[in-house]
Amino acid sequence: MIDSHSHLYCEAFDDDRDDVMARARAAGLRHIVLPAEGPASVERLHAMQQRWPGFVSVAMGLHPEEVRDDWRDALATLRPLFERHHYVAVGEIGTDLYWDRTYREQQMLALERQLQWCAELDLPFIMHVRDSLDETLEVLDGIPAPLRGVFHSFTGTVEQVEQVRRRGDFYFGVNGIVTFKKSTVKDILPVVGLDRLLLETDSPYLAPVPHRGKRNESAWVTHVAAFVAQCMAVSVDEVAATTDENANRLFRLF
Repeated sequence: MIDSHSHLYCEAFDDDRDDVMARARAAGLRHIVLPAEGPASVERLHAMQQRWPGFVSVAMGLHPEEVRDDWRDALATLRPLFERHHYVAVGEIGTDLYWDRTYREQQMLALERQLQWCAELDLPFIMHVRDSLDETLEVLDGIPAPLRGVFHSFTGTVEQVEQVRRRGDFYFGVNGIVTFKKSTVKDILPVVGLDRLLLETDSPYLAPVPHRGKRNESAWVTHVAAFVAQCMAVSVDEVAATTDENANRLFRLF
């Protein structure tokens, strides 16, 4: 099983990171993808890459919530890293207008620049979208090159799934939100289809039932897989095998 989106490098795991990684292996995980948040996370990401070679991969990018007036400086720091390090994606990038619309224009410009990196480097994107799908799709529409990527932690409607699909053959990331009682994510699973689904945790956030409210960790992606299997009337083994294949196809992990 592959956790396609986890922030295990963050401070929430500083006291027991080795134990968290051991539990992930014990739970049957084959690989974990760690998307960056910005320049401040670079050293931590590289340290994990060196500590767990072959078990973790890194994506590099500027998270939309980290975009400020100095976003150009942040991107100027990140772009040269792609020439010196191996990354499996540009991410976590995107737009987020849930709390604040102050930096809407800057987020869209930063996203445009980083999607251009995807085209230049032949890398997929890891897309963060929160209350901003229209803005994200507007930027995507302005990129002439064909792109690959995943819309991580997707919580949109069936109609929004189709909106995304009209732009390309993208993947959709599903995490602990799908297990929440009032979540509507389960309703889009048949529309997305198992062949376009990635499993993720978004650790340390969004712990699945029965651990909701606790610090999330990669081992708990197994709960997401089990819930998806139940919703789609297939076996957990089929969910694991298909989503692993999807993640490997997108990120070229193995």
